[in-house]
Amino acid sequence: MSKLKISALCFFAMALGAQSASSQLIQSATNQIEVGTYPQEISKSFYSAKHLVDIGAMSEEEAARSAEALPSADISGIAVGDGDKVYALSDQGLLVYNGQRWSMESSKKPEDITGLNPVDSESLRGIDVGGEVYASAKNADGEMAVGADNGLFIIDSDGSVTEIFPQDGSRSWAPTGVKGVGYDSKGNLWFCSPQGVGVSKGDGWTLFTGEEGLPYNDFTCLAIGPDDKVWFGTKIGAIRYDDSGWHYRQGQRWLPGDEVRDIAIDSKGNAWFATNEGVGKIGFVPMTLAEKADHYEELIDKYNRRTEYGYVLEAHTEVPGHFIGVTNHDSDNDGLWTAMYGAGECFAYGATKDPEAKRRAKQAFEALRFLSVVPVGGEVVQQPGFVARTVIPVPEEGVNSDKNPNFDRSYTPRGMQRNRGSNDTLWKVYYPRWPLNKDKTYWYKTDTSSDELDGHYFFYPQYYDLVAETEQEKERVREVVRNITDHLIRNDYRLIDHDGEPTRWSDYSPENLNHNHDWYNERGLKSLSVLSYLTVAKHITGDEKYGEEIVRLMKDYAYNTNAMVAKIQFGVGSGNQSDDEMAIMCYYNLLKYTDNPQLRKELTYSFYTYWILEFPELNPFFNFCYASQGLDFYYSNPWGIHNLSPWEGWLEDSVDTLKRFPLDRFDWSHKNEHRIDLNAFPRQVAQEPYESGERLQVIRKNGKALPADERHFNHWNTNPWAPNYGGSGRGLSDGAVYLLPYYMGLYHGFIVEE
Repeated sequence: MSKLKISALCFFAMALGAQSASSQLIQSATNQIEVGTYPQEISKSFYSAKHLVDIGAMSEEEAARSAEALPSADISGIAVGDGDKVYALSDQGLLVYNGQRWSMESSKKPEDITGLNPVDSESLRGIDVGGEVYASAKNADGEMAVGADNGLFIIDSDGSVTEIFPQDGSRSWAPTGVKGVGYDSKGNLWFCSPQGVGVSKGDGWTLFTGEEGLPYNDFTCLAIGPDDKVWFGTKIGAIRYDDSGWHYRQGQRWLPGDEVRDIAIDSKGNAWFATNEGVGKIGFVPMTLAEKADHYEELIDKYNRRTEYGYVLEAHTEVPGHFIGVTNHDSDNDGLWTAMYGAGECFAYGATKDPEAKRRAKQAFEALRFLSVVPVGGEVVQQPGFVARTVIPVPEEGVNSDKNPNFDRSYTPRGMQRNRGSNDTLWKVYYPRWPLNKDKTYWYKTDTSSDELDGHYFFYPQYYDLVAETEQEKERVREVVRNITDHLIRNDYRLIDHDGEPTRWSDYSPENLNHNHDWYNERGLKSLSVLSYLTVAKHITGDEKYGEEIVRLMKDYAYNTNAMVAKIQFGVGSGNQSDDEMAIMCYYNLLKYTDNPQLRKELTYSFYTYWILEFPELNPFFNFCYASQGLDFYYSNPWGIHNLSPWEGWLEDSVDTLKRFPLDRFDWSHKNEHRIDLNAFPRQVAQEPYESGERLQVIRKNGKALPADERHFNHWNTNPWAPNYGGSGRGLSDGAVYLLPYYMGLYHGFIVEE
């Protein structure tokens, strides 16, 4: 297995403007983190045969023959025996799993299986601790810990009973309802109760509550593995404590049911869970970040592509958590998502020269280029340079098929008028929203947004520099970029649709941005976007007219000053993550390619003030974009000279997020609002002061967002401060959300593979 090193850029600000764009960047080996092969967490759930039939995963005959189907999902106890056989106590009797198949165990009784009873009743015979006893455990010296309704007790080998009152500094507990006790390999005693978790080491007690990161405290059990990882069962999920801290495992990504009734650990450190919906297993496999990337690439190529052009986006399945009946549908942002995926492949090729990465990047380019080509000569007249949102193939039944998107009530004139009246007074009412292309093989979606343009412009320079090699390949990129940019310039920086009016969101005009109060909150971001577009156009075409436009917009309309505050927001957690994603792509390109010293200075500072609000989100894409431009950049103002390097921890957070990404990309639900390690944000507004701000948002006690393995998101525009994430397991997200930052980190030298 290869080792990975994470290294920070360490060179002076002026060097940023001269960085090579055609090959992998080599950075100074400072702030290195060796990653190498790491333990990738994985899970497996065993459900009842009835459940598998009910959801459509199997027929009754298949379920009856299945090696993994349980006779019953109601599991009350679990234990690991010789040879790592797993025994589960169900309402229909004792089950056994031999590593390949579940079956009824008729040769043994539950009382014969060590570990199925959490209480050593024989050792407690004649000893009264008062109240119900929930758990007991012995250490190597014969000392027994007892968790009971009335407290925590130690029974010495001579039978004497001592009630324990753990103390940690100024805190002293009298625990009650102690549901779990256990000794680790060092002889340290652990317990769990509604008050929290405690561990007794040689130097005294350490107590954990939500303030120390404990996620939840309605405990049911406790188990300690051979590697001293401590697992806790709760009424809502499982919790693991190890050297890296606390980890919360809730929802079907990790467990078949939330009510964890018992836990057992096998010799390999795999944790087995008895739940109300079946048996769960969580373990670890050795993996590298590159191997994880290969896993996502394979899934994307198999499931997440749409049309002959291979647009990359979320797929849907008929059966939750199963690759059965996978279908693909268009989205409003096919161009954006495919562009971000494609940019990742460009970075991959720039870093590795892998021909597969080049092939995928080329495919992404052709898909994006087609969105500029498909409107030409079609059912309606579009100006050159208009970009479609997405496309839908016309089926064999023809344009009058019920699959015609214009028949959707949302896209009829009445439906559009209804939307304008109820949601957005600037919503456009025009028809058709889905015109046909010239040869009537595709409908293409109009009213293209600024999200789409930001994605296209983010992708094209990466493809031009890192993948396109021949003059013919490069000229195809120049043609697309020139057409779009000239369209915007010709129309006073507005993307004009076939109705002769700008699309709803692609209006970057000086008149509206600087003088229309309805657009004030768009002023900064759209000024940034246009400056970035023009910078990209100048870089790719070499045409100085785009540089002259930059100077004109700065001098006459203060677009550079507008972009100093790229988004109206009111602190951490108050922003719109779609805007964040867009802004950071634009910052990256502008600062990477600009040759305007004033713009570089001003917009690097702007990027810094923007990024510090994103820092707690643990976002490797945002972090790598900023670090690639801001590390060791020195900014001067009347108050001195300031180093705008990213804050300490950005690199560790980025790598940790990449490692935490689950291999399972189904959109399972995650619930976190009941947790005790979270604080609710005070009432906030998002962009407009009149917004209610009453949405529940949470932040961990450590001041950061929930980690990537405790929530689900398809793209980096998902709100990381929401406590709960809906999903049924029928959505199959693509892995581009991982691939882009991973490959970007490789290309920029933050991640170095030996």
